[in-house]
Amino acid sequence: MPTSITIQGLTKRFDRAAAVDNAHLTVSVGEMFFLLGPSGCGKTTLLRMIAGFTDPTSGSIRFGERDVTALPPERRNAGMVFQSYALWPHMTAAENVEFGLKARRVAREDRRRRVSEALELVQMGGFGDRKPGQLSGGQQQRVALARALVVRPDVLLLDEPLSNLDAKLRGEMREEIRRVCKATGITTVYVTHDQKEALSMADRMAVMSNGRVLAVGEPRDLYERPPSRFIAEFLGPATFVPAASVERNGSRCIAHTPIGPIGVSGSPQESVAVMIRPEAARLCRHGDRPEDATVVEAVVRNSMYLGELTQVTVLVNNSTLLEVYELGSAPRLAPGSTVRVALPDAWLALVAK
Repeated sequence: MPTSITIQGLTKRFDRAAAVDNAHLTVSVGEMFFLLGPSGCGKTTLLRMIAGFTDPTSGSIRFGERDVTALPPERRNAGMVFQSYALWPHMTAAENVEFGLKARRVAREDRRRRVSEALELVQMGGFGDRKPGQLSGGQQQRVALARALVVRPDVLLLDEPLSNLDAKLRGEMREEIRRVCKATGITTVYVTHDQKEALSMADRMAVMSNGRVLAVGEPRDLYERPPSRFIAEFLGPATFVPAASVERNGSRCIAHTPIGPIGVSGSPQESVAVMIRPEAARLCRHGDRPEDATVVEAVVRNSMYLGELTQVTVLVNNSTLLEVYELGSAPRLAPGSTVRVALPDAWLALVAK
């Protein structure tokens, strides 16, 4: 039965270094929750403590009302999907999926039925007789997912499960893993360093750095209104324009910056910068006069065609380089040409310097 996860003051120290430092998290029943951060930030150590493979130095872990902090992995009823798949090479896909049921002494007929259902769930119904060496990386990952789900765990834990796949297959498997998790209603904690993975799949996510949980929220909120510059930069490219001051002007906030006054959403605060994502800026053409936006003049430094978009680098007020994304095959702009750039209030955010 899927359950919530509550983590309170969880800490893991190796000698004097804190791999995880006083983490507090709550994951709701059926939620797909991501632990996101750079390599070495502590996210995998945190996941391994939830699974029971690593003992915490202090703190507690609860599955629903059950305190599992001191329980061994086999008594937590958590399904784990590893980065390396960890399939037995001498067993067929069906035998790999069945392994956990045998260990739990499930009756043979029930085992066969549940293995068949699990393979069908991950769209591997016709591959049960194949061994891992006869399967692609994506197919092996599906089998590993089926093996974790077939035991009907209370929680599902995934440790960078797509890192060994190519870009196209990663995109397909993102959709597949989310579909399966939502179809089963299972509570899921997913570790990744891939921002696109987290932004496209998570219900909520925690951003970690140096063993600490810096922020928790929905992907859109953290991306568009990050609480700090570190989180803003980690989640995607952005230009940060320092604001000498910010004042309220009717329904708008006006930030006074080196490229002039800029309208932004949010509340006035001290020691901030204006975050401008490349997709937020717009090149004005054919006399466009956008509403609720600041328009600045700029000089094109470079224009790069990237297929689905064109990346234009412009210099504003001889002081600030700004990246602008244009969708599709936009006309190539010559270096040195002058353009107008619209900065919509609603797409800009104030972040701490």
